[in-house]
Amino acid sequence: MKKYVVVLEAESGADKYIDGHRRDTMPIVEAILDEGFGAEVIYFRDEWHDEVFKYILEKADAVVVRINPGNLPNGEAKLFETLRRLSDSGVQVMTHPNTMMRFGAKDALSKLADTNLVPDDTYAYYNYEEFKTNFPKSISHGVRVLKQNRGSTGTGIWRVEIVDNKVDYEAGDTLPLDTAIKCTEAVDNHVEYTSLGKFIKFCKQYIEGDNGMLVDMKFLPRITEGEIRVLMVANEPIFVVHKKPANERDAFSATIASGASYNYHEPKEYKELVDMFTNSLPIISDRLGQIKNPPLIWTGDFMLDNDENGNDIYVLGEMNCSCVGFYSHLDMGIQQKVAKEIIRRIENRS
Repeated sequence: MKKYVVVLEAESGADKYIDGHRRDTMPIVEAILDEGFGAEVIYFRDEWHDEVFKYILEKADAVVVRINPGNLPNGEAKLFETLRRLSDSGVQVMTHPNTMMRFGAKDALSKLADTNLVPDDTYAYYNYEEFKTNFPKSISHGVRVLKQNRGSTGTGIWRVEIVDNKVDYEAGDTLPLDTAIKCTEAVDNHVEYTSLGKFIKFCKQYIEGDNGMLVDMKFLPRITEGEIRVLMVANEPIFVVHKKPANERDAFSATIASGASYNYHEPKEYKELVDMFTNSLPIISDRLGQIKNPPLIWTGDFMLDNDENGNDIYVLGEMNCSCVGFYSHLDMGIQQKVAKEIIRRIENRS
């Protein structure tokens, strides 16, 4: 065991502070050093992938990835290839690309659709013809939300509702493609009016290409009461964020960029939700592919709904694990928990 950890970052991006790092990166490094391990930060470029691989393989027991996918000019392909090579060569990768894809991709929702986390009528479309055939029927059941596979900050997440009073239909009918619909994108809550057929063609961009896919789930009106995020370090809940959309007509996005307000709570203040989520971790791991270790730092985002008796229930809206930040809560000692989990994994593997 080398007792050394390399933290991998992108060189640029809006998440960088004046020192060129994410604000939570150096606190993680310092916490690792406090635990008696060596640690440093290096940057990743596609053209450096071989050098990065050799450097980490020679020097470190583990690599911790703190790269926002949007900060890599050419996407994640070379990064993921390098991380997989490192993992195959015996280096601990936190978080492994396969785990990132399984937890972070929106189709995790469809894989959990018959659990207590996600409604049964949640679907994933992996090809355009399937979407074109099924969505005109799905939307007859009520307002729907479409989510592209790995969009962030609400991009490619659309609330879709019928506004055509000329169409006579019942739930389960396949609606004509000229049906008038209203579409609201979560990234900024802007509204577009179009036809069902034109919108379906527009969504083709989300399905085609590598990892293309759309998730289709029912819209939960109680999103106006807020989205509840549970931030996790491995299996441990750290804090809960109540994200309330802006008090504006059509607003349903819970991102800061769209005007949502955030309030932070200890896990015990949302005990029912936190217990339900943590008790479901074995099910989540099993459904997403028998994952040995959960992501190092990740979140589950929930919305409120009602069961058949009118009782509150929580519905999983998505999970995030590519590069979850926590710099606003460094005073909670999250960096120490992260460091201890990194070292625990290294030592358990040795």
